Amino acid sequence: MSSVANPPIVENGRSVQSMANRRRPVFPFTAIVGQEEMKLALLLNVIDPKIGGVMIMGDRGTGKSTTIRALADLLPEIDVVADDPFNSHPSDPELMGDEVRKILAQGGEVAIIQKKVQMVDLPLGATEDRVCGTIDIEKALSEGVKAFEPGLLAKANRGILYVDEVNLLDDHLVDVLLDSAASGWNTVEREGISIRHPARFVLVGSGNPEEGELRPQLLDRFGMHAEIRTVKEPALRVQIVEQRTEFDQDPQSFLERYQPQQEALQRRIVEAQQRLHAVTIEYDLRVKVSQVCAELDVDGLRGDIVTNRAARAIAAFEGRAEVTVEDIRRVATLCLRHRLRKDPLESIDSGYKVEKVFNEVFGVAV
Repeated sequence: MSSVANPPIVENGRSVQSMANRRRPVFPFTAIVGQEEMKLALLLNVIDPKIGGVMIMGDRGTGKSTTIRALADLLPEIDVVADDPFNSHPSDPELMGDEVRKILAQGGEVAIIQKKVQMVDLPLGATEDRVCGTIDIEKALSEGVKAFEPGLLAKANRGILYVDEVNLLDDHLVDVLLDSAASGWNTVEREGISIRHPARFVLVGSGNPEEGELRPQLLDRFGMHAEIRTVKEPALRVQIVEQRTEFDQDPQSFLERYQPQQEALQRRIVEAQQRLHAVTIEYDLRVKVSQVCAELDVDGLRGDIVTNRAARAIAAFEGRAEVTVEDIRRVATLCLRHRLRKDPLESIDSGYKVEKVFNEVFGVAV
């Protein structure tokens, strides 16, 4: 490792500074000003990917893709099986490809390396083959092997899959992505040959509402829905512009300045992931969450499930073992606003409606 002027910060036996030198600089997550709703939704999905991803709708140029790239860069390295196309986990069968599982079942050993969490960009014109992967039928028939060419879902396993302008994507493709995100598996079938591989990822979709909304059936399957707006306050706008200019002029100095905050947030995320399974939510609070969903006339039970999961994730992030009313309040709008039936004549923002019913059910004074 080359020597540096200041002692490097070491995480998991690696110098964060030297790693940053090798990679293309990414704007630090902790330096992003505003957009608290989007940042919270992303963090909670990283802590518990079973929340089901997040849909971010907002104006152009509000830092959606910058924030998502910053989050992927912030996350600690993970253990993966070397040279495996699915980023297989070395010990969790639910996150392993068939080949790795077979080797381990036969008592074999696999080489383990550490790598950064992948952030996979799904291009707007992507075909289903490019997303799901393809089976080489000719090779399968002539050589009797399941020749599989992995797609973007394989690459995204244990990472983040980002779809910009998801509202312009073909509905069928959105359905495939949501199915994989919900089940954690991708199945490719062709001419009687079937191949399945793990595809456990945080699905992040973004779009501009002016270009059209997703169908309600698809929107409902996103765990959370964050709405972001252009910052109006002049002082904040100046701060954002100055920060971006500083970063572009000298990325390394800018990154070093925010390194302590980045390290602290990374530790909080790891601790929250470890604490999550022990976090409890009282029966009384669970009943009230379901009452809120019922009074809002939310179809199905996804709203109840996701709100409970998100509340537990935020409690874990805050370092607590029990969910509070405040935890539920902070996530209720994110989890429920996109599940409400829309009245074309309704001018009130859906977030306001969720807050109003929450306050009535939980007896919170406004």
